[in-house]
Parts: sequence; C-alpha cells; structure tokens
Amino acid sequence: MIRPLLLALSGLLVAATPLSPAQRFGALFRDVQMRQIFPDSKTFADAEPRAPDAAILADYSRCACGDDAELKAFVLAHFTLPVTPVAPPPAKTLGLAAHIDALWPQLTRTLPNVPAGSSALSLPRRFVVPGGRFREMYYWDSYFTMLGLQASGRQDLVEDMIADFGSLIDRYGRIPNGTRTYYLSRSQPPFFYLIAGLSRDAGTLAQRTRWMRAEHDFWMAGADGLKPGGEHARVVRLADGALLNRYWDDRDDPRDESYREDAALVAATPGRDARTLYRDLRAGAESGWDFSSRWLGDGRTLATIRTTRIVPVDLNSLLYGMERSIAANCRQLGDTACAAGYDAAARDRGVAIERHLWNPAGFYADHDLDARRPTAARTAAMAYPLFVGLAPAPRAQATARALAPLVGEGGLGTTAVRTGQQWDEPNGWAPLQYVAIAGLRRYREEALATRIADGWLATVAREYAASGKLLEKYNVVERLPGGGGEYPLQDGFGWTNGVTRTLLSAPPTR
Repeated sequence: MIRPLLLALSGLLVAATPLSPAQRFGALFRDVQMRQIFPDSKTFADAEPRAPDAAILADYSRCACGDDAELKAFVLAHFTLPVTPVAPPPAKTLGLAAHIDALWPQLTRTLPNVPAGSSALSLPRRFVVPGGRFREMYYWDSYFTMLGLQASGRQDLVEDMIADFGSLIDRYGRIPNGTRTYYLSRSQPPFFYLIAGLSRDAGTLAQRTRWMRAEHDFWMAGADGLKPGGEHARVVRLADGALLNRYWDDRDDPRDESYREDAALVAATPGRDARTLYRDLRAGAESGWDFSSRWLGDGRTLATIRTTRIVPVDLNSLLYGMERSIAANCRQLGDTACAAGYDAAARDRGVAIERHLWNPAGFYADHDLDARRPTAARTAAMAYPLFVGLAPAPRAQATARALAPLVGEGGLGTTAVRTGQQWDEPNGWAPLQYVAIAGLRRYREEALATRIADGWLATVAREYAASGKLLEKYNVVERLPGGGGEYPLQDGFGWTNGVTRTLLSAPPTR
C-alpha cells in the first residue's frame, strides 16, 4: 500500500487515493482474474491478504502455479475470501412492508476499522448494504434505501449514513461509487444533496452544506478557464460557452471488480484504443447505468460504448438540484455571497439544459458531444428534469407523453431497446420508478405516476409471493425477475426495499 498523503482540496485535507488490489498485486491479480479462478471477478477484488503485499508477491514469484488448481490453492493460502452472510428463510406470514422492516437489521453493517490490506473503506457509523455480492455501501443506491428507512421509522440509521457519506468526502474529497479502494476513481449520480436533506438534525446544516460544496467542487474540477469546446474530466464547455457535465473515471484500465470482462472486451475489439474503451466502461459504471444502449455508439453493442462522449440529462439535472440546494442552505446560514454564486450556477445550468438537452421531438435527452445535438434515444432518464423541478410545464407535459410508452405492465422500463444489457428493455429498476413517479406528481401528471407505482408494487409483490425475496431488478414487461448484466441476479435488496416501502407508506412528492 502507498502511504496516505495529505493534499489540499477545497479547504479539506484529503487523503491520497490508496491503490486498488489490481494496482497492488499486478501479475498475480491479472492471472487470477483472467484465468477465472473464481466465477465472479469481484471475489478476488474483495479478498483480504494474510500477509504484507511484498511477501505475497515474493511467494508468487516462486510459485509455478501452472494449472488453475495450483493458482487457486495459492490464493486460498495467502488470502481470506469474502463471505456473504446467508439470510434466514423469509417468514412468508409477513406482509411486504413488515418483511422489509425486518430486512433492515440483516442488511446493516458496521466497519469502523478494516483489516490490514483490505480493499474495504472504513466508515464511522452504521450503514446499509444492498445485499448479495454487494457487501459495501454504495452511493446512489443509498438514497433510495434511506427513503425506505425513513418510512420504516429508522431515522437513526439515516443520520448514521449521512455522517458516513460526509466522512468519505472529508477523507477523499468525493463520494466513491462504493466503499472499496477500487471504486475511488469514480463516483455515481450525485444524490448526496438529497441524502443530506433527509437529516432531521438542524444543528448539522452548516456541516452538511460544507460537504455538499466539496462534492460540487469534485464534479466541477477543471471548469475554471475551460474555453468553448474544451473538455476536462467531468466538465465540458460547449461551443456557445454552456458549462455542463459528463460521467468519467480517473483510471483507464480494467475495473478490478470486472477485470476479466473488461480485458476480454478490449481484446475482442482491436479497432479501438484500449485506454479509451476502458475509460468509457468505467464512466458507464459511474453513471449507474452499467450498461445501457444510452452509451453505445451503435445502440446495440458494448464494444461501441462511448460514455464520455455523452452529456447526460440525469447527471446535469442532479447537479442543477445540488446547486439550488446549496444556495438555499447558504441563505438559511446567512451566507448571501454563497447563495448568489450557486443560484447563478443553477440558473446557467438550467438554461443550458433547456437549450442542449431537449429533443425537439418532445422530450429531454442526452447530448452527443460529437454530433453536437441531443440524442434520439427515449429513456427513463428523461424524467430527471421533472424530478428536480427545472422543466417548464409544457415541456414536462410533453415529456410525460414521451415517457408513457416505456411503461409496461410491471412499471417503468429503462429504454425501448433490447440489447441484453441490464439497463435496457425489459428491465425496470427501483430508483427510476421513484424518480419518475416523484417527477410526474410534481407536475400533476397523476395518472401516469399512479400507473407506474401500481405496476411496480404489483411486480414486487408477485415475486415476493413466489419466492419470499425482493430483487435488484425486474422484467417490467412481464412482471418477472430481471436479467442481463455481468453477474447473476441479486436479492436483498436495498433500493428495491426502500422504494417499495416508501410507495407502500405514502406516494413520493417533490
């Protein structure tokens, strides 16, 4: 491990990013992943070394490890593999809301200290994990989980998780995708301003606002001095001077947790620059939509992914909401200069979204940097400008009409394209149900909002009755378990629990 250094960033003392397992173990990590010693690439990324890195690497240099059995034996001798706790069998006598309430303790973890060499990041207070292979706290998942915690009367856990997120900002200047070292090079959709807004502790307003401003600095790093047509990491300035954001990743190599999958794709795509392809895969992971036709150059094939060439409507809507929220907090704190600055930033972003992220066919869309126009893809992301309240009423109504064809028997789908990727048809996901329902109700589009909510609850209830489980994603066309993606369907499941519990207790409003 590298020794943590302290770097000055946005008034914080930020620890240098620790190395990930792939960076620390080099050829050993690559061999284990590429030879598929474990079915899930995340297994070895989460393993804990039993000795210092140098000692393990020295032993590996002397190991023949010529066949997979020998390599697996070496790993088992030198590492402790992660164990996913087995949940007790569901009590089928419980109603759905009571079942979710009973799940929260099973998904709650504490990790104030981590074993030496672990890829896990410590957190000072309790937190809730999604479930299954996802054994750590995740960024945007947690907002929807925390909504359900509030509905279940668990404000204590909500306050704990807000403090945990703040601790990550204090240490790293950002909120990573999840609490592992290999996630630190990227973030996820910036819901922290909404997470912080769930607090009921007025005494922490100044601290929460400081954290929000630090996160905004992370997303806007490199914006100062950026000329029209310029790009830097997560910020882009369009030809007319409009400043907007995109998804990115600070690394351009295979993801530790999907190492074999990424390396195999690059090997099978000789016509593309490997570093660019790796970064676009990583940026797709930062988007949370990993993966979707939204990011694919041909709309079908993962090898054509070009996430960093897309200005996403969901990301920029959330940053608009963040800027407005920071301004409101600063006004409450009596800091008028701060409030004016973030009000101006939100106003400028709102104008840019209306100009560049509106498809004249009548819906909000992503912007293609190379084509210099909105994309033609109709996706569930179009609901985000309604969710944050930036859409003029006529455009909100038009967007609702454009969104309606994505609503299936079991709720809102992601796209109208079947690619086999998990963020495409026929799958529906809990966070997108909530965003759409809340956005539609904000603009009094009650009929469509109710159709989505009723369909989603019926889908979740049907699977719960059949298996006693809540799942990560669902097929909303046929009300079945979801499919696609890089790993088997997971149950647990944090954000499904959260959104379902919220819808069962009260409809979302914004």
